[in-house]
Amino acid sequence: MTSPSLIPALTKAVIFDAYGTLFDVHSAVGRHMAQIGPDAARFSEVWRTKQLEYSWVLSLAGRYAPFWTLTEQALDHAFARFPEVDGSLRPLLLEAYRTLDAYPDVRPTLHALRERGMLTGILSNGDPGMLNAAVKSANLADGLDAVLSVDAAGIFKTSPQTYELVLRALSLTAAEVVFVSSNRWDIAGAAAFGFTPMWVNRLGLPDEYAELAPSAVIASLDRLL
Repeated sequence: MTSPSLIPALTKAVIFDAYGTLFDVHSAVGRHMAQIGPDAARFSEVWRTKQLEYSWVLSLAGRYAPFWTLTEQALDHAFARFPEVDGSLRPLLLEAYRTLDAYPDVRPTLHALRERGMLTGILSNGDPGMLNAAVKSANLADGLDAVLSVDAAGIFKTSPQTYELVLRALSLTAAEVVFVSSNRWDIAGAAAFGFTPMWVNRLGLPDEYAELAPSAVIASLDRLL
């Protein structure tokens, strides 16, 4: 078997974060930019930032709620921050978030990895309903061996309990897993757990968490190949 050049030879599975890595989290707002108005980009950024903040606060407090609940609460916060945005868009934005656009490099990369003998999967903060809807709408199911939600652990990333779900589901060791994410904090968590972490830095952001470095930094998923 020939391994992709960036992927260690002992790798048996390449596991991806979902939101921001496979799915464009800003595409929900992007579909309704005209109705939202000039603050659309900032509105979307607040929605995403608060969604993640809520997950970290709950985890640190020893509490848990489905990621969809946090997505709704974060959207409500965005509406409160931007009162000029029409609140009647709420159901449309939530529906759009369930069916986010996949990046164009996702499907070809998944299939190419599987052709090379790799297992592929998702490990996401998203709850099962969110992930199933996103995978179905993007037509990715036939490129994935596993779709794993932190809901099974009852805590959000970067808890080690979440990354452990991959090992249990696929009967692998951490050294056999490459973990790919666009979120630098997620890469830090994967590195601490013992995965081989690869950062998809789609936006050209500066590095951080120097003590928990990625094994590689790529601009798009197809660079894995």
